[in-house]
Amino acid sequence: MKYNFDEIIDRTNYHSVKWDELGKKFCTDAKDVLPMWIADMEFRSPKPVIEAIKKANKHGIYGYTSRPLSYYQAIINWMEKRHNWKVKKEWIAYSPGVVPALSLIIRGFCQPGDKVIIQPPVYYPFFRVIENNGCHILKNSLKLENGRYVMDFEDLERKVDDPRVKILIFCSPHNPVGRVWQKEEIIRLGEICLKNEVIVISDEIHADILFEGYTHTPFASISQEFAQNSITCTAPSKTFNLAGLQTSTIIIPNKKHYKIYDNILNSLELSENNVFGLVALEAAYRDGEEWLEQLLSYLNENLEFLMKYFKERIPKIKVIIPEGTYLVWLDCRQLGLNAKELNDFMIKKARVALDDGYWFGTEGEGFMRINIACPRSFLEKGLKRIEKAVNSI
Repeated sequence: MKYNFDEIIDRTNYHSVKWDELGKKFCTDAKDVLPMWIADMEFRSPKPVIEAIKKANKHGIYGYTSRPLSYYQAIINWMEKRHNWKVKKEWIAYSPGVVPALSLIIRGFCQPGDKVIIQPPVYYPFFRVIENNGCHILKNSLKLENGRYVMDFEDLERKVDDPRVKILIFCSPHNPVGRVWQKEEIIRLGEICLKNEVIVISDEIHADILFEGYTHTPFASISQEFAQNSITCTAPSKTFNLAGLQTSTIIIPNKKHYKIYDNILNSLELSENNVFGLVALEAAYRDGEEWLEQLLSYLNENLEFLMKYFKERIPKIKVIIPEGTYLVWLDCRQLGLNAKELNDFMIKKARVALDDGYWFGTEGEGFMRINIACPRSFLEKGLKRIEKAVNSI
């Protein structure tokens, strides 16, 4: 069927963080502010997902859940078809979300005072989840070279030499800078971590959202050694707009690591799926590919529209061209505003809510992240507001 991604859907008063918590998040009168920040989409999920949830709802009994074989098979089939990765059923664990999984993993594999490496500017909950579990953040900051971010391997080799470093959280594809890491880059990172007995936690939640010409390589698919030294966190939530259903997949090929994770999960009584998330995951992976292909085409067009708009009409703001995710990293440093001024500028002058760059670490100061998973008319409205505000400086 043909999906209409141009449809404007009213999400106000539907329990949406993105819409209903604008005033709270940005400390402002949210009236007439366009939310283009948090990473969910302004699109309805695929029809097969909606129908599966309707069927579960109509049943009328929402008791404790059991995962059928078809649930696991849907995940296995998806990973093999979309990413050429053969996953085994006994590797698959559950979590209510990727960030909760990171917390569970840090609890299971670190002691208070241990260190966890991240690569900022990076998804800001990483900072919180490390510190909230009594560990220290160690930054292996990305480098911006000729408009494209790369990893600093020399710095990483120095950082992993610290015996208190236990984990590296690898964001692949990277949020917010949009890199889809090449296999050679992943291998170099993996070998450094393997040599120094640092476990790689690979957050691959954006793996299905790729722009034309790019291919995602799952970290654990590269070799048996990498698989045994890694835990992969993924979910249908970004791919199919299902974040509110709290259903993520944690893939752990190492039996010892699986047992540690499973023990932590069970100790907190978090091992059962949400009843609607369970059927939604299966329906999405089994029958959602047609919707996804149409979505990717639409997102490609949105990206082209945005890049052309900034180049021609707002040249002071530079687009860091994304290779994956539906999030675009904007270099606003030519505006000459500090972090607080840039936030006020976007909210109070442009009346657009974007993710502030400094949320992703000090490396993000002077940048903003915009979400382009929205109808093109909505995107154009936001860009026109930014253009008008920039021209008023």
